[in-house]
Amino acid sequence: MILHSNIIGEGQPLIILHGFLGMGDNWKTLGRNYSNLGYEVHLVDQRNHGRSFHDEGFSYELMAEDLRNYIEHHQLNSIGLLGHSMGGKTAMDFATVYPELVKNLIVADIGPKSYPAHHQDILKALNSLDFSKISKRSEADELLAGYIKEWGIRQFLLKNLYWVEKGMLGLRINLKVLTEKYDEVGKALSTDKSYEGSTLFLGGERSNYIETYDDLSILRHFPEADIQTVSNAGHWLHADNPNEFFEKTATFLKNQ
Repeated sequence: MILHSNIIGEGQPLIILHGFLGMGDNWKTLGRNYSNLGYEVHLVDQRNHGRSFHDEGFSYELMAEDLRNYIEHHQLNSIGLLGHSMGGKTAMDFATVYPELVKNLIVADIGPKSYPAHHQDILKALNSLDFSKISKRSEADELLAGYIKEWGIRQFLLKNLYWVEKGMLGLRINLKVLTEKYDEVGKALSTDKSYEGSTLFLGGERSNYIETYDDLSILRHFPEADIQTVSNAGHWLHADNPNEFFEKTATFLKNQ
């Protein structure tokens, strides 16, 4: 099965991988900006997310293989690869296993280390949605607000809503599998291999996903990594400060 994607522009392939509970469409605006630089941008939905296939299997090893199958299907080579959070872990895993396919790598606000579980409230909120009783987006938002106070996070999650049929809403994500196998999301990089190509790690100034002491583990796997910070940004650094995020990534890509 081949991952769903939205392809924008023409030129050197640049694949973008979203984070947990996201989808490729979250990157549409930045994707257009990259396409204006001469890239064929692939906004990919990872398995159990967006419009891609649902499957009982869920791990970084499987998501890296999904990406390999996608690249073979579209006959791509020498790709640029950008991943945020969970997508960054997939990108790291892929680049270390298939370095010959990756021209350069951008990892947004995630490191190769393991992370403790911290999405429990979000998963509990999503599992509380009873679509036999919900017929409007506003009703779903009201229920989520009982668990999640931050409006922006709720709007991000509500992008997963879609009309299954007339009068019946549902979620595009495979919530059952993502809940059952959530521990996979926080796991460390699954290989001891390294990627020696050009790499940019970007952390959010207000995020604690990449700490100063993480530099050693990053450089062990990615010896050519340039580790930078996006100011006035948390974990969703590409949404919090899209201009600086784009400027730093565009500069990196231009210099390759």
